[in-house]
Amino acid sequence: MNHHSPAVGLAAPLRLMGFVAALVLVLSACAAPPVAPTQALREAESSIARAEQSRASDYAALELGAAREKLAAANDAVRREDMAQAKRLAQQSGVEAELALAKSQASKAREVNAEMQQSTDSLRDEMQRSSGGAQ
Repeated sequence: MNHHSPAVGLAAPLRLMGFVAALVLVLSACAAPPVAPTQALREAESSIARAEQSRASDYAALELGAAREKLAAANDAVRREDMAQAKRLAQQSGVEAELALAKSQASKAREVNAEMQQSTDSLRDEMQRSSGGAQ
């Protein structure tokens, strides 16, 4: 006469099924194809485009070139399925492009400032000539 309940006999197979299910989940996660860092790549492309529209190549050619090179390297890393490196390079590309944009804007501001200073000096000289040199 067997006094064991039916639930006791099912405990071991249920544990085994739970283990197998967990193992399948882990293995399927490992086998999933790597996901490209599309947002980081798009942001880098957008930053480069903004820098180019700002004529950064005239004022910060080295930084803009570095941004383009890092974006190309990021795309190569995607093709090699090295997504961590691709994301890092895309982020660096975006930073380089933003630096190029900032340098471009600063250079333009210096040019405007120099032009305004020259205009102010010219006006001052004209006023002195008009007044006969008296102040």
